[in-house]
Amino acid sequence: MAYEQITAEVSERILTITLNRPERLNAWTPTMCQELIEALDRADEDDEVRAVIITGAGRAYCAGADLAAGGETFNARRLETAADEHRDNGGQFALRVFGCLKPVIGAINGAAVGIGATMTLPMDVRLAAEDARFGFVFVRRGIVPEACSSWFLPRIVGISRAIEWVASGRVFSAQEALSGGLVRNLHPGGELIDAARTVANEMIEHTAPVSVAMARQLLWRMLGAEHPLLAHRADSRGMFFRGQSDDAREGVNSFLEKRPAEFTDRVSAGMPDIFQDPNPASFR
Repeated sequence: MAYEQITAEVSERILTITLNRPERLNAWTPTMCQELIEALDRADEDDEVRAVIITGAGRAYCAGADLAAGGETFNARRLETAADEHRDNGGQFALRVFGCLKPVIGAINGAAVGIGATMTLPMDVRLAAEDARFGFVFVRRGIVPEACSSWFLPRIVGISRAIEWVASGRVFSAQEALSGGLVRNLHPGGELIDAARTVANEMIEHTAPVSVAMARQLLWRMLGAEHPLLAHRADSRGMFFRGQSDDAREGVNSFLEKRPAEFTDRVSAGMPDIFQDPNPASFR
């Protein structure tokens, strides 16, 4: 599918999505958001895709919202999609990443500011170029953090660090992002995508796709559980469904026979609702 503001390419079971407005430093727009969501929808439906990398074209990752509308940029009343709910589209994207059935890796190749920073938070792993810069600059623009970042950021870096970065709105270095736990590793810019592909391949090789999808959801969704008993119930349902699968038999037999496993269960065939959620689509 041809996109206007992103590119999407599958190679060796990895989908690489590139924010593609380099002349505007990949500034965020409603069109970009919709295209990203569509690309993730397609990734979840495609069993050939086992992991997703999201990066930026040119010298920036995403320099924040496109400010072409001037002072009315953040006025939700001017957006047709706002309707009565006034949902920010960054949050819609964050929820779609949260509900993704494939691991999502951020390869942050340059400036990641505003939505450029918050859009990376629901990704499972974030790697950055050594010269990347980050900024949760919302209070300096007279608004507040969006894209569900008030939920994600404290869980990733802790409440004290989150408030420091958000309340100051300052832009900080990739090294500070690394020391604060926001990113996993720093790499020279020319090596960033290869490093991201290495991480992706670690999640692809020798693993069962359905098990990866379910395990990812268990870890993310149990972050908000109010008691470990809820995790125990979800884990137990997961073990019940997967324990009787062809993949489970293959996983054990391949280990005993000392050979690579050949897992045949596919994410596209459907996922059991181990959370007993009456509306699982609400997380996508």
